[in-house]
Amino acid sequence: MLPLSLFLQKALGVRQYHVASVLCQRAKVAMSHFEPTEYIRYDLLEKNINIIRKRLNRPLTLSEKIVYGHLDDPANQEIERGKTYLRLRPDRVAMQDATAQMAMLQFISSGLPKVAVPSTIHCDHLIEAQVGGEKDLRRAKDINQEVYNFLATAGAKYGVGFWRPGSGIIHQIILENYAYPGVLLIGTDSHTPNGGGLGGICIGVGGADAVDVMAGIPWELKCPKVIGVKLTGSLSGWSSPKDVILKVAGILTVKGGTGAIVEYHGPGVDSISCTGMATICNMGAEIGATTSVFPYNHRMKKYLSKTGRAEIANLADEFKDHLVPDPGCHYDQLIEINLSELKPHINGPFTPDLAHPVAEVGTVAEKEGWPVDIRVGLIGSCTNSSYEDMGRSAAVAKQALAHGLKCKSQFTITPGSEQIRATIERDGYVSAHVPLPLPHPPTPLLSNVACGWDKPQACLVRAGAGPSGCCRVPSYKLLNHPFLSPTRRPLTVPCPLLSLQAQILRDVGGIVLANACGPCIGQWDRKDIKKGEKNTIVTSYNRNFTGRNDANPETHAFVTSPEIVTALAIAGTLKFNPETDFLTGKDGKKFKLEAPDADELPQAEFDPGQDTYQHPPKDSSGQRVDVSPTSQRLQLLEPFDKWDGKDLEDLQILIKVKGKCTTDHISAAGPWLKFRGHLDNISNNLLIGAINIENGKANSVRNAVTQEFGPVPDTARYYKKHGIKWVVIGDENYGEGSSREHAALEPRHLGGRAIITKSFARIHETNLKKQGLLPLTFADPADYNKIHPVDKLTIQGLNNFTPGKPLKCIIKHPNGTQETILLNHTFNETQIEWFRAGSALNRMKELQH
Repeated sequence: MLPLSLFLQKALGVRQYHVASVLCQRAKVAMSHFEPTEYIRYDLLEKNINIIRKRLNRPLTLSEKIVYGHLDDPANQEIERGKTYLRLRPDRVAMQDATAQMAMLQFISSGLPKVAVPSTIHCDHLIEAQVGGEKDLRRAKDINQEVYNFLATAGAKYGVGFWRPGSGIIHQIILENYAYPGVLLIGTDSHTPNGGGLGGICIGVGGADAVDVMAGIPWELKCPKVIGVKLTGSLSGWSSPKDVILKVAGILTVKGGTGAIVEYHGPGVDSISCTGMATICNMGAEIGATTSVFPYNHRMKKYLSKTGRAEIANLADEFKDHLVPDPGCHYDQLIEINLSELKPHINGPFTPDLAHPVAEVGTVAEKEGWPVDIRVGLIGSCTNSSYEDMGRSAAVAKQALAHGLKCKSQFTITPGSEQIRATIERDGYVSAHVPLPLPHPPTPLLSNVACGWDKPQACLVRAGAGPSGCCRVPSYKLLNHPFLSPTRRPLTVPCPLLSLQAQILRDVGGIVLANACGPCIGQWDRKDIKKGEKNTIVTSYNRNFTGRNDANPETHAFVTSPEIVTALAIAGTLKFNPETDFLTGKDGKKFKLEAPDADELPQAEFDPGQDTYQHPPKDSSGQRVDVSPTSQRLQLLEPFDKWDGKDLEDLQILIKVKGKCTTDHISAAGPWLKFRGHLDNISNNLLIGAINIENGKANSVRNAVTQEFGPVPDTARYYKKHGIKWVVIGDENYGEGSSREHAALEPRHLGGRAIITKSFARIHETNLKKQGLLPLTFADPADYNKIHPVDKLTIQGLNNFTPGKPLKCIIKHPNGTQETILLNHTFNETQIEWFRAGSALNRMKELQH
């Protein structure tokens, strides 16, 4: 007969953590369970901060401590907020599967044998939501087998940890396993700042930036300004952490945080859970911020301990002075929010900074002609899928069920990770499950502990007591059994008594999707409407650009907290305000929903669920990474051509973009995600969502040679085939949104040379530079109006291309007249070398010889 511990491992598929041996000395604590020989270097952080403190002779913000504490040369680095470029040494790299393909292809092209810093790949973007989690996951594994195999073998070959499909969303996995106070982490996804909820500086970048760090090259970042958000009071009632960032987005707008780190501080911070802080930092990407961060406090310590990292929390306690801002530090801008006065918010449609109090959105919607009937409510995603989020949503759903109600709208739930899914299943938030029969523990345990259904917690069972002696809770702990684990930590397992009672979110009408991004990034095979049909959805996601979730430009998407989504899905209308309005139960009686309450963390241990992690082998010399030359999903990269040493003459205008142009407009996601590893194929979506100012249409531009209108990618390919270099003209905050570098790779691949706009989003501007393109801005924004789609442009001054010196642009009109304007840029010397070499990767190879 198997020992109890082995029986449980096999029966439940419980993941066994590799627990790092923690030495008693300072700075000998492992960064994660998965990398026991990679240590947190608070000693180095402290040393660098002390150097900077002496140099600057002033109080430091938390952002400055962490960023400057990771400088490559703290003694000599020039530091000026918003001006100088910092050379930094990040602690680690994280990549999601859609961007990891191109990042790993670029790393392979570098010729390096192994990554220089701890790095991971997370499979979360390629799973399309169709019918439900298990079936969708099986389908994704089948259709994406080639890509998953490439990422797994590339990870094994080059020393990168690999999280298999089904493990969860990259940002939740990072929070659970890799983020810690004071870390500097870069990730190839714009919502990497999620890790700021655990006191780290976590920054979204393009794949080429990740390659630099994995190659051991100092990573460049323009010295960020610091926006302070002082929180006072405390959250209560229906108000949630999501409302903090929805309020901030309304204040700063989608570009108000550009070039800055948003640093939350003040007495109100302690009223927010660690995962709530992560929610706020996650959506900070929607205001253009470099990242967001909270100071280390007891809520973070509690989360670290609950996720098996108490040793990190103890070390952070020792270095806490370096993990909080100095008193009297200076912020470039200060916003104050009284949490006690903060009302529930809902933002949208079509932009995440259009803020409304929930109490007012119904009236506004009727006035603006937005559909008030809600077709679908969607909760979860990387922004709001914590244990607390699911608990608060379940608390709302439970009230509706008690009165015989279900959701009037369709309702979906996206768990953020396998650990969250397994834990909320165990604790009854989503569904019943029938556990395998378990033997009773062979050694005496503690006596029964009674508890109420409202607050599920672990039940301690007497040997031989059986289900009849168990209280009505969804799990029990087995304590002090010699075979449970080397650390003798208790193991929580499902309670058989509750196999048919733990249905809340499913019973209210919800469908649990896979542990993946799903509809949040457009991976949604939506069937309830036709494309072009006007409708409203409400989500707890972070982004709601036109067509973002379902590729339908007429879907009015609103973002709010998961508990508000749940309440609105039950009511079925934007006109419902759960703080004041009543619902009618099945018995005809009116009732009002009470403000939800839930534990921020499970009272039992987290259930890690299935083991989905692949360690890179110690010896990978025999590992092969194959890319078929006939593959339609993967394509090895060819170097881009070098600058020819001449000015850019007579550039054709591919498109003059009207209004908002996000990375979704430049390189659409959804069905195009399958081509993220094949540059030529994915280039067929170049700018298909951008609106052409000439005719007001998307994906319709004039071919300057044939004078016929056609798709943008086809026109770009025509120009490339005929040796015609081209340029794009854009509006404000061009390239906001995702970190996807394909929005820079595609124009470069199809012959583009420059992108000229009123302003750029930070990540996209850097991505363009990395690929050898010229991101330029009008010295006078009004000059945007001087350029017409039929004009040609000449860019002069490239032979004397230097930091801070504008380039000259000659606008040549069809009637023979010309105008001259100036174009600004933010290139430094290193970035100018990227341009001359044809790309940052080309320059890296030059330096190797």
